[in-house]
Amino acid sequence: MSSAGAIHRLVVFGDACASGTLGIDAKRRMRSAMYESFGEAYAAIGVEPGHVHQEDRGDGILAALRPDVPPTLMVGRWIDTLYECLREHNAGRDPRLRLRVGMNAGLVLDDGEGLVGRAVDLACRLCDSAAAKDVMARATDADLLVVVSGWLYDNVVAEGGRYVEPAHYRPARVRAKETDETAWFHIPRRPAPPLPDTPGGEPPGTRAGAPGAAPTGGGPTTGGGPPPRTTEEPPPGRSYRAGGDLQVFERNTIRGGFTGIRKDRDGGERA
Repeated sequence: MSSAGAIHRLVVFGDACASGTLGIDAKRRMRSAMYESFGEAYAAIGVEPGHVHQEDRGDGILAALRPDVPPTLMVGRWIDTLYECLREHNAGRDPRLRLRVGMNAGLVLDDGEGLVGRAVDLACRLCDSAAAKDVMARATDADLLVVVSGWLYDNVVAEGGRYVEPAHYRPARVRAKETDETAWFHIPRRPAPPLPDTPGGEPPGTRAGAPGAAPTGGGPTTGGGPPPRTTEEPPPGRSYRAGGDLQVFERNTIRGGFTGIRKDRDGGERA
């Protein structure tokens, strides 16, 4: 499919937690509250219905904003209003409406049947990732989890702004299908989300915007932003530097330039 006509848009995918456990009537109420909460959040930042393309996904909503909608409003006031709507709706209710929201930006095409593009794929995968589901399983009293792509964090969230809380985001690795992305997780009004302790995860402070961060970027494969800034990093294992060369010992394999010294039987040495 040609990308002609695709435009850069902010993509949002929201999904209700544990919706499969609900009966028909409870699911109808859940969907009504979800759409109402999204609508109030759009209204809070002045986004009219014609400024957002929205698709029903059963127990979720896929949306793409028009390019003229400032992304700072979406990661700021929109998130804050959505959180307040959920908190108000859930007061005294059981079960509660709890949402995971994935956010990304990149080229999006409306082919007449719906929204397509890598930016859309990534937003959905961030929302549906095992890490996102694990965070909500740990934070049982949280009504909203926001997961943004690395590009969106670096270029929008990290810049700050009203209602934007970059210091309260934490990074973790998301791997699913073709996706291998450092995403940023945020539960509104909390200093940090309870991230899973997995080998694939990244500890807090390993990316731009966090203490001791090392920058990386998004790129065409993630559906957003310019090509990634790459740095040469050794694979897992023991590494040593000698004479300006880096040697990496990975199990029984030695990587990197090196000079070997072998002793002869008479005690002499040869390079």
